[in-house]
Amino acid sequence: MDEKTLFELEGQIERVTYSNEETGYCVLQVRMRSRRDTATVIGNILNPVPGEIIKMDGEWSNHPKYGRQFKVVSYKCSTPATVFGIEKYLGSGLIKGIGPVMAKRIVRRFKEKTLDVIEHHIEKLGDVSGIGDKRIAMIRQAWIEQREIRSVMIFLQSHGVSSGYAARIYKQYGQLAIKIVQENPYRLAMDITGIGFVTADKIAGKLGFANDSELRAEAGIIYVLHELADEGHVCYPYDPLIEKCRQILGIDQAVIIKVMSSLALRGDVVIDYSTVADSAMGEAGKAVYLAGFYTAETQLAERLMNVVQAPQAARQIDVDKAIQWAQDKFAIRFAEKQIAAIKSAATNKVLVITGGPGTGKTTIINAVLKIYSALKTRIVLAAPTGRAAKRMSEATGHEAKTIHRMLEYSMQKRGFQRNSDYPLDCHLLIVDESSMIDAILMHHLLKALPREATLILVGDVNQLPSVGPGNVLKDIIDSGVIPVVELNEIFRQARESSIIVNAHRINAGMLPQFRSDQDKLDDFYFVEQEDPQKTLEMIIHLVKNRIPERFGLDAVDDIQVLTPMHRGIIGTTNMNTELQKALNPGEEGVYRGGQNFRIHDKVMQIRNNYDKDVYNGDIGRVVGFDDEMQEAVVRMDNRDVLYDYRELDELVLAYAVSVHKAQGSEYPAVVIPVLTQHYLLLQRNLIYTAVTRGKQLVVLVGTKKALAIAVKNNKTQQRFTLLQQRLAG
Repeated sequence: MDEKTLFELEGQIERVTYSNEETGYCVLQVRMRSRRDTATVIGNILNPVPGEIIKMDGEWSNHPKYGRQFKVVSYKCSTPATVFGIEKYLGSGLIKGIGPVMAKRIVRRFKEKTLDVIEHHIEKLGDVSGIGDKRIAMIRQAWIEQREIRSVMIFLQSHGVSSGYAARIYKQYGQLAIKIVQENPYRLAMDITGIGFVTADKIAGKLGFANDSELRAEAGIIYVLHELADEGHVCYPYDPLIEKCRQILGIDQAVIIKVMSSLALRGDVVIDYSTVADSAMGEAGKAVYLAGFYTAETQLAERLMNVVQAPQAARQIDVDKAIQWAQDKFAIRFAEKQIAAIKSAATNKVLVITGGPGTGKTTIINAVLKIYSALKTRIVLAAPTGRAAKRMSEATGHEAKTIHRMLEYSMQKRGFQRNSDYPLDCHLLIVDESSMIDAILMHHLLKALPREATLILVGDVNQLPSVGPGNVLKDIIDSGVIPVVELNEIFRQARESSIIVNAHRINAGMLPQFRSDQDKLDDFYFVEQEDPQKTLEMIIHLVKNRIPERFGLDAVDDIQVLTPMHRGIIGTTNMNTELQKALNPGEEGVYRGGQNFRIHDKVMQIRNNYDKDVYNGDIGRVVGFDDEMQEAVVRMDNRDVLYDYRELDELVLAYAVSVHKAQGSEYPAVVIPVLTQHYLLLQRNLIYTAVTRGKQLVVLVGTKKALAIAVKNNKTQQRFTLLQQRLAG
């Protein structure tokens, strides 16, 4: 500490003002033993709990904004001994089932012996009013868990891992946590969301695992393949993959080749030497898959062609007569392309309908539904996200489900219940927003589709591809074996919308047009701003004041900020912090994963949780916290969903979300920053996807130069997949 004097300080933790589980950094208020006042304490402290006694060595400093602070260098915590301290300790949310009120009752009954009673004679808690057998069992479980989590935390911290991972590791492995981590720390990267290979590798290094050990090479190869899958690749050329692994892992090429062969023999990866791979992988001549992706891609291709070739379940009809009948029912005349699409839907087993906004996709779906319904056909409608399914229901008047719900995913049985043994009961399946479906999900969908059923995939192939691996809709179209109807004519009523007109201009590689008449309200605006900080300030002003005042929209529920990136001043992380301050200031809420959740916050689910029936991309509002039960309540789609505090890492603030996360959703208004700082992300399909999320209003904030770069850049990153070649046969 450069000869600075270290002071000793001892006191009781009064309050945890801030705690970042990922880094371990905390800000505490500590009531000092030596005098009655409190001190602000900062530093890396393992899971501090109000009521604990903390002995610290550190130094005093003066912060220009926060004043006098004690910076901890080393510390030791112990359980409180006084009645007041024990009550604070128990009432802090440490133990599920004991809140401040219950803590007061328990301590009033057992006084200084309270913690000893919980540890050794927990059945005595039955003497306290309001505590029955059920609550005793809950408290016993929570007390054991927090003790175990503490020991896992101490073990991990001694190996350089932040305490934030301890609860996840304990939840996954229970009392075997330390044993499993010691034997094979690389399992963490496979088993636990949020713990990647890099973190597991650090732990392994501290535990003495050699850099070139085969265990590390195995985990490293699987890690690299998963990283590539996150970039959208279903497979990867063999030679470039070996080189990538060598660079990332710093292991000799010979070791990687040997371990790759072992993984292939064991069935963890598949090396495809077939002519299909040879023709598409260039000089590499072979492709490497994670085993599950190989199964998904090969079976997807095989099942899709089986559906194409099987006889149709629905009875044959006079198509021209049916179209005339549908036109009379709707009292409209279909356009040529729409008639072609309806004819195709009536005569083909599999059909793709693709087109941008305002090109009449919904009219075609409704006409097809009308005709097939008249034939008493069993029809199922689906979409990849809850919001897209809801929109489909509203547009058609028929029930539409998410694909996961349609396929009856079960967490208990760990998989989709609908499959080839228990197929969907339908003659016609129409799937909207098909560009969002990745290779794995399409594989499961086709597994459950009866061979005799008709499949219609509707989507916009010019949008961003799926978040998951693959480029399924594009590969199906490019294979040339499935009939495709491409809609590109904007209908008259849609031409009145600047959003729709400009979306099509962007898709065609042209800059959007902006009306010069400032007095007349439009639905598409560009606000010129170059500086990132000023762009952020402008976005906050637009969301909080200007748009609500001018268009009568709600700042939180109706307006969505969409950004291409996560980091930086106008990335999702910083913008959410700043928008939360502006739109939902007030009391501190619950800190989890470096985020502060408050009542009324807008939040997004970031991974599928089948138990709760909430899915990646679902948006809701925080409506309550229960510190005693350690649960948050989030309202999503007019229903309340309970989250244990430990599950809050499944949520992020959602005042600003990435364009990828917004796929399949529509919002009354969207605000999109477009700056040259996003250079690598300035792509036509990204801007096009963002713009088409807005129903009533789109506002771009940034520079025309950045917008021009994006519109001209139609080079999307290549995704390695062999689906197109497998379908073309």
